[in-house]
Amino acid sequence: MSQEGEQEQSDRKKYEFRKVIEDLKDFDGSGTQLVTIYVPDDRQISDVVQHVTQEHSEAANIKSKQTRTAVQDALTSIKDRLRYYDTYPPENGLVLFSGAVDSSGGRTEMVTRVLESPPQPVESFRYHCDSDFLTEPLEEMLADKGLYGLIVLDRREANVGWLKGKRIEPVKSASSLVPGKQRKGGQSAQRFARLRLEAIDNFYQEVAGMANDLFVPRRHELDGILVGGPSPTKDEFLDGDYLHHEIQDNVIGKFDVAYTDESGLKDLVDNAEEALADAEVMKDKKVMEEFFEELNAGDQATYGFEQTRRNLMMGAVDRLLISEDLRKDVVTYDCPECGNTDREVIDRRKSTPDHSCNDCGTEVEATEDDREDAIDHLIEIAEQRGTETKFISTDFEKGEQLYNAFGGFAGLLRYSTGV
Repeated sequence: MSQEGEQEQSDRKKYEFRKVIEDLKDFDGSGTQLVTIYVPDDRQISDVVQHVTQEHSEAANIKSKQTRTAVQDALTSIKDRLRYYDTYPPENGLVLFSGAVDSSGGRTEMVTRVLESPPQPVESFRYHCDSDFLTEPLEEMLADKGLYGLIVLDRREANVGWLKGKRIEPVKSASSLVPGKQRKGGQSAQRFARLRLEAIDNFYQEVAGMANDLFVPRRHELDGILVGGPSPTKDEFLDGDYLHHEIQDNVIGKFDVAYTDESGLKDLVDNAEEALADAEVMKDKKVMEEFFEELNAGDQATYGFEQTRRNLMMGAVDRLLISEDLRKDVVTYDCPECGNTDREVIDRRKSTPDHSCNDCGTEVEATEDDREDAIDHLIEIAEQRGTETKFISTDFEKGEQLYNAFGGFAGLLRYSTGV
């Protein structure tokens, strides 16, 4: 499989895992009755079964009858699932979740999920029983590769954060006490200039302290540091050796940015295109720029669910573009009177709406079988037509526009279809 194909499969698997994690994070248990087990691929299934059996036995000592029953039922469910595996788990291991979760009317329902072959190997065996499922280790595995430190500053304010894969994450901010250039009455020009330089120096030290606290502990993971701001501020800051020497040595570029609030972090990433050429977010930016060029001056772009789907069905889509933040279902309504088929895209958490046939007006009901994940629906067609799928971050302007202005679905076409 090509590198692009492997990345596409990895992105889809990450999306599937993220959906499950989002569901799991919404579940609550009454007491410590939700069981999570992480199993590395070198751990024999028989050892895991033995551990589960032992935990089931020890759970008999739990004083609360409700909690005791819930934990033992969860462990029994996990043990039943483990019977489907041979000597060892699949590649990269597996993660099992099971427990009685709160549902409507004060009742509970048993939920069991098994995630096979996560994007990164499960490093060690872990058994966890709590009121929430343990999803953090899995979320860390799903994080996009690439870690860059971001600093934007002028003499008024500063912001420090991360570029993690495709995600820009603001972390710390500071405001300065540097006085304006005009001195107050009663102060000599020399004294005012000295006080102003001291205030600037103190602010640079504060900003460096924030950056050092954030970046030094992870200095061995960093792919680089980017610094942005107006000239000469960023130059003074870097030339003054305020940063820890290992962080200073990791600065891969300094760039002019107009703003130094949180939006300045996005500007910094935008302006650091060459320095970040291999970063995931730059690959997203490049394909979205191509999409907007076709949209404005060409005829080989499509957007919206139905138009994109129709182009996919024709085999005309070269690359299917989907917003990473999209969580939508599609409901298919087949009219029993005239045979027309309508589709409606709805929020994943909303109930299935009533529908009137667009052709004849007949009221059409839909069952749960008529409803599916909208992204899975399009990707299945894309795979059948040899179309590449790309998930696009919302952490840059054009990525946000894909989500907000175009409904999260778009495509670059192989040829113009007029649809």
